[in-house]
Amino acid sequence: MLVKLKKGDEIHILAPSSFIDNEEDFIKGIDILKTWGLKIVHNNILSRKFGYFAGDDQTRFEELEKAQNKKVIIFAKGGWGAARLLEKNPNWGNGLMIGFSDTCSLLLSKYSKGSFGSIHGPMITTLFKEPEWSLRRLRNLLFEGYVDDIKGLPLKKGIAKGEIVVSNLTIASFLIGTDHFPELKGKIIIFEDINEDIYKIDRMLTYLRMTNKLNEISGIGFGSFSDEVCTPEWNGLLKKLIIERLQEFDIPILFDLPIGHLSGNACIPLGCEATLNGNDGKLIIHIPSY
Repeated sequence: MLVKLKKGDEIHILAPSSFIDNEEDFIKGIDILKTWGLKIVHNNILSRKFGYFAGDDQTRFEELEKAQNKKVIIFAKGGWGAARLLEKNPNWGNGLMIGFSDTCSLLLSKYSKGSFGSIHGPMITTLFKEPEWSLRRLRNLLFEGYVDDIKGLPLKKGIAKGEIVVSNLTIASFLIGTDHFPELKGKIIIFEDINEDIYKIDRMLTYLRMTNKLNEISGIGFGSFSDEVCTPEWNGLLKKLIIERLQEFDIPILFDLPIGHLSGNACIPLGCEATLNGNDGKLIIHIPSY
């Protein structure tokens, strides 16, 4: 069950991946959270740099561990490095933990270990880029415990129901086979990624086929897969690839959901019951009331 926030609650900002290279974006994100009445806590992560990481592995791991008894964590940015912390086997709490991109490795691990509270959504350095509807959605989820339906483009009809799992495709692909990747039987999976060539996406979908993970799921959706310069031709190639690689599976498929690296990154709480409707394109999240 998701924890609800109230004005005056602390929100802890962690940097488990790459160092923060844009202080202005970081401050803009903090300013948004302050307008929501939240108290900001971060341990001088702006000044930390160890190679391309925001501190060495031990420093970042200890920070992650200490924050597990907190009500809510939001990650500063992605890049690379979060998965290295999984080698130290974090002890997950049940507070909220918000991120995407590279930090999906932590979201997936927390969920796979039976701890609730992973939220795939905007991070501190991307918050200011989000449209009003996306910011309102995140605030509603955190303070009120609900989110509106979102829509994608149906590629295959049908209706799927099950717990929802959202991840960056690259991160999910290399976690399969570890105990940090969740069981997918009967679940709805949503993938997103950024700036990967079509052949690399093909490679990852082929790998998923070979692991038999796609035989287990009840439905699948795809968010954004490129940056702002994505052409209609590229998008068309991606759509054709998805249909070709997944058409044999008896599951509904949605495409072009507003989830991922493009602005308009709809927050999704992992582990909640959801309905993916391949007839009208709706993705509905059923968050328990309390």
